Amino acid sequence: MGIFSKLKNALKKTRDGLAGALSNLFSKNKLGDEFYDELEEILISSDISVTTAEEIVDELRQQAKKDKLKDREFVTGLLKDILEEKLTEADELEIEYPAVIMLVGVNGVGKTTTVGKLANYFISRKKSVTVAAADTFRAAAADQLTVWADRAKVRIVKHEEGSDPSAVVFDALTSAKAKGTDVVIIDTAGRLHVKANLMEELKKMSRVVEREYPSANFYKLLILDATTGGNAINQADVFDEAVELDGIVLTKLDSSAKGGFVISLCSELGIPVAFAGTGEKLEDMEPFSAEDFVEALF
Repeated sequence: MGIFSKLKNALKKTRDGLAGALSNLFSKNKLGDEFYDELEEILISSDISVTTAEEIVDELRQQAKKDKLKDREFVTGLLKDILEEKLTEADELEIEYPAVIMLVGVNGVGKTTTVGKLANYFISRKKSVTVAAADTFRAAAADQLTVWADRAKVRIVKHEEGSDPSAVVFDALTSAKAKGTDVVIIDTAGRLHVKANLMEELKKMSRVVEREYPSANFYKLLILDATTGGNAINQADVFDEAVELDGIVLTKLDSSAKGGFVISLCSELGIPVAFAGTGEKLEDMEPFSAEDFVEALF
């Protein structure tokens, strides 16, 4: 199954709601204030923020009026174009090598699983990978990561439970530099974004990477559960302030996910979605495509 098919399956809930609502809207309303007000409500119900929904509807209204569009097909096409523009307001993330990728996020979003899937993604592209088990607090976290590392057939650097996460990062970087490794992926402990001391720990790990491996391309990716909805923007805002995020990885894109918040995220925070997890298998991780994502919504 290709990435588009996976996305289409993953976004079924949003698509069914959006398509049904749009069909109903077109059948009962001509373009006008009532149409646009209801369209805004439909977008918000798909987890697009109020601010972004207002911007989308304003752009649609102006462009439709300018081009004298009234046909449903043309208006829908214009809406797709505007949504894609919102998703690409943030510059696309391009990974350059050698790369150090630090994954951050709250508890339970699938960071450890994502490490394994990303490792497999890079291995499939003929890159060498080392993973760093810097989640030293959660019981058996390193053991869980070892299982994923074994499945992806990559090296893992780990310390005892309770060790200093920055020490794990230091050792992983030292090993990677010595072996000429293409990609280092750092798994970090899940943390509530309201806990200042845990955010300081992320900053410390960032400083270790920047100090010990200045020649590497350093990427900080936030892992977001696609079922989170609007709260994802708050999470992204706080993590971005702490470590200056380079991108987002969406996990748990399944039939229960609402995808609208992704559009707000890219538009309002200027942070691109770099990868999307579309299933539970090792190979279910792909670079994010704004075009495919929007097509899967309709």
